[in-house]
Amino acid sequence: MQTVPSPSHHPEPTLQTVTVESQPVVDPPHRPRSSMGTLPPELADVIASDARDEAIRYNPEAIANYYRGRPLMVFRRIVAIILPFLSFGLGIWWDRWTGRVKAGQAQRAKQLRILLTQLGPAYIKVGQALSTRPDLVPPSYLEELTQLQDQLPPFPNEIAFRFIEEELGDRPEQIYAEFSEHPVAAASLGQVYKARLKTGEQVAVKVQRPGLALRITLDLYILRQLAALTARMVKAVRSDLVGIMDEFGARIFEEMDYTQEGHNAERFASLYGHIQDIYVPRIYWPYTQRRVLTMEWINGTKLTQIAELKSQGIDAAYLVEVGVQCSLRQLLEHGFFHADPHPGNLFATPEGKLAYLDFGMMSEVKPYQRYGLIEAVVHLVNRDFEGLAQDYIKLEFLSEDTDLTPIIPAFADVFNDALSASVAEMNFKSITDQLSGLMYEYPFRVPAYYALIIRSLVTLEGIAINIDPNFKVLSKAYPYVARRLLTDQSPELRSSLQDLLFKDGDFRWNRLENLLRNAQDSQDYDLNQVLDQTVTFLFSDRGTFIRDRISAEIVNALDAAGRNAVHRATHWLQARTGLPLGADSADAAPAPSNLEPLGRILNLLKETPGFDPMTLASMAAKLVVKPELHHMGQQIATELTQRSLARLIRELMQESEESKPLRSPQPYAKQRSLPAARRR
Repeated sequence: MQTVPSPSHHPEPTLQTVTVESQPVVDPPHRPRSSMGTLPPELADVIASDARDEAIRYNPEAIANYYRGRPLMVFRRIVAIILPFLSFGLGIWWDRWTGRVKAGQAQRAKQLRILLTQLGPAYIKVGQALSTRPDLVPPSYLEELTQLQDQLPPFPNEIAFRFIEEELGDRPEQIYAEFSEHPVAAASLGQVYKARLKTGEQVAVKVQRPGLALRITLDLYILRQLAALTARMVKAVRSDLVGIMDEFGARIFEEMDYTQEGHNAERFASLYGHIQDIYVPRIYWPYTQRRVLTMEWINGTKLTQIAELKSQGIDAAYLVEVGVQCSLRQLLEHGFFHADPHPGNLFATPEGKLAYLDFGMMSEVKPYQRYGLIEAVVHLVNRDFEGLAQDYIKLEFLSEDTDLTPIIPAFADVFNDALSASVAEMNFKSITDQLSGLMYEYPFRVPAYYALIIRSLVTLEGIAINIDPNFKVLSKAYPYVARRLLTDQSPELRSSLQDLLFKDGDFRWNRLENLLRNAQDSQDYDLNQVLDQTVTFLFSDRGTFIRDRISAEIVNALDAAGRNAVHRATHWLQARTGLPLGADSADAAPAPSNLEPLGRILNLLKETPGFDPMTLASMAAKLVVKPELHHMGQQIATELTQRSLARLIRELMQESEESKPLRSPQPYAKQRSLPAARRR
């Protein structure tokens, strides 16, 4: 992982100054074909996807075929993994037996860090993930595991310089104007030097560790075999463990190809570099090959160094919120996301921006998955647990033939307590913990793509908790979801918005108010876009249902307003004249009006940044000529007329009944005195 040192924790590296006799050049003098370098030829041949440039891609079948014929190598590696963990476990047991758990914690934490470091990249990444979770890991362990982010033991300069010469065609002192004598940071896959190009730019040069691919392929083979064995033997585990391992393997193989990382960085910059206070460093392609990456040098401080940031006047909590908003766009908007956002890869620049580094481990969320996640949030807000269960089928957590009958009430049991508070205040971790328990009880399978999403979110949440223990990811995420629901024109989200705003034929104004209020807090919320897209959708064929409902609401509101006006006028006249103008009408309670929420919504729009009355005026002028608006007006007028006539007829009939004289029945005795013939 590339990391950029914090000025407060690393001394300024010493640079070797090189005398340049000729004019600065952009291209290195020679660019050889990139060498595989770290894999045996027979293994490199079967996992290389392009014989011309020997680009390697994860191929689990080829890796398995290679290591099946080398059982002794596999056995030695398994022993090398198991023995250190057994030693570590015995040490913890001994501390408990002797009552030295607290006293020995620092020693055990250091032992774990060294153990993970020696085992290699796959295990270092586990330690990096744990280093961001102060809610799960004791402080002494956090302090040690944090060193796995960028303070691992470096490999010798001679090897790094040889790799640079093999990849770029010359020694570093010939290619760069200045080059640091020692690496300024070292992480799981490579180490970083500070350098200056002959054109003057300060750069970070990342060089890959030797023997990396061979160790990673062996570890992936062992872990994949273990995953397959667990899936066969432990029936309670229904997750696609092999698929999850393959997803991890594919990502880590991409991470070993620095040209792929360079393309990832540029794609990330094009998608998210425009977001306020997000910064993505530039890649220098003439100085980049598969095992060497040259990118813009970033001076910065880790987000977890709160005291350092405070002394620089940088708001760490704000930058975490910026990171959350950027992650939401990665996961739910474009689908291309940073799958390894640990503190060594997120820096605060002196200008107060959040700089992303290390774009080796990236992944993608497909469009149907992105919409499915948003729809799940809407159904959760709506307490529509049947819809939520259907979302889990779409998201591939449940098969299509799953019986949802017992799962729907189980969702209600899990989420009803959490939903007693507002959605913005829900605790993400507590919900995921409860949901994890539910997944063991019912036939859920965690799809491979979801594992990296959870890893990314959990890591980011860990950084946030370290800065603010009361930080709630959902409270920062809901404004973004609100904006997407109000502005996204996709059929999926239009349907979700309809589900959210309408229930049993009634329009829920409070939900619309809540969406508008939350959307105001979204960083790139454009009210004019919301109004324009709302009008476009409203007067399209798909908006017929909503137009009908809005017409009905307007009729109800105008009808109630008219009745209230009559009530007030009658009461006023009776009070002034003393004339009996209809006691019942004067004393009746005012009819409830639906214009009040409409007024509140108009006030919300006025308070929203970017509100322009002239925009509304020009929009109204365009709407006047729309035939759909004329039809709505006719509907409203017809319904109001029908209601008024029905009420008038009802009141006239009531008055007619009340004005009829009462008939006095003939006495019974008189009837008995009549002749029998008459009575018949």
